[in-house]
Amino acid sequence: MARKVIDTPSEDVVARAKKDRAAKRGPFAGIILFLKQVIAELKKVVTPTRKELWSYTAVVLVFVIFMMAIVYGLDQLFSWIVIFVFGTPGA
Repeated sequence: MARKVIDTPSEDVVARAKKDRAAKRGPFAGIILFLKQVIAELKKVVTPTRKELWSYTAVVLVFVIFMMAIVYGLDQLFSWIVIFVFGTPGA
């Protein structure tokens, strides 16, 4: 199960952003501020454990196989309907 992490920006990041926004800045200051905030957010990222990763992978694979079965079934059904309505192919 994934660990619960509260996703709130830290006070120093918010204070720094407000201060930078209030001050006049050059053309590259916005980019630098953005990169600082990206780095601060990346520090909050929690990587899944090996068990969680295998679990997520299994769920995705089962879902994809299930959706493939549904699409295959619908394809077969529609091809049968087309052949029934328009006759056999090549005749």
